[in-house]
Amino acid sequence: MLKINNLHAGVEGKEILKGIGIEVNAGEIHAIMGPNGSGKSTLSSVIAGKEEFEVTEGNIVFEGEDLDELSPEERAHKGIFLSFQYPVEIPGVSVTNFMKTAINETRKAQGLEEMPASEMLKKIREKSELLEIDRKFLSRSLNEGFSGGEKKRNEIFQMAMLEPRLAILDETDSGLDIDALRIVANGVNRLRSKDNAVVLITHYQRLLDYIIPDFVHVLLDGKIVKSGGAELAHELEEKGYDWIKQEKVSN
Repeated sequence: MLKINNLHAGVEGKEILKGIGIEVNAGEIHAIMGPNGSGKSTLSSVIAGKEEFEVTEGNIVFEGEDLDELSPEERAHKGIFLSFQYPVEIPGVSVTNFMKTAINETRKAQGLEEMPASEMLKKIREKSELLEIDRKFLSRSLNEGFSGGEKKRNEIFQMAMLEPRLAILDETDSGLDIDALRIVANGVNRLRSKDNAVVLITHYQRLLDYIIPDFVHVLLDGKIVKSGGAELAHELEEKGYDWIKQEKVSN
C-alpha cells in the first residue's frame, strides 16, 4: 500500500529526514516512536504533502502511484488521512457541515454524486455512536472551545466518516486523559480492517497498550534505526532511547 524509498526531506534548506525506508501493507498498524526532534511529525507531513517541506531524494509510493507531484488535497482524495497534532479551529462551521463538505468533495474528485442526505445522516449517527460522541457535539463549531480530548476524538470521528485507506495519526495520545485515550483507541481498533492501514506516531508506549501495533519503528536523527514488534515499545518504555543510541554507536 505505502512504500517509502530512501526518503530525504527538510525545510528551509535544513535536512530532517535522512534516508527513511518503510513499507506498510493493508491490514497493518505501524507505530513510529522517537524523542522530540527526531523527525516523526516531519515524516507524517511529507507523506500528507505539506508544501513547506521539500523532498530532496527518494520517493513515496501509495497504491502503486508516486505521490511526488500530488497536492495534499489530491492525496486526501486518494485515501490518505492525517490527524493533526494541533487541530485548527474553524468558527462558524459545524462539525456536521464540515464532514458533509469533506465527504462530498472526495466523492466529487472520484467522479461520484454527492452522498444522499439520508445516507449521510445515517452514517453520522453510526460513527458518532461508535466513538461515544454526543449529538450536541456535532452542531458545535469545528474545534472551537474543544478540550484536547474533544479535538482528538473529533479527528477520529473524521477518520471514521472518511474511511481512508491509510490513516496517519500524529501524536493522537498527546494531552489525553485515560478515558479519552480509551475512547480514541477503541475507535481506531473498530475501524481497523484488512483493507486499510494505520501509522501511529507517538512518544509514549501507553497508547500501544490500547492499540497493538504489528510493527514498531524507532526514528532517531532522521533515520529509522531499529524496527521490531510490539515488544519493542515496552522495551523503549523501560529503557528510554539512550540504549538505542549507544547500541547504534557501538555498531
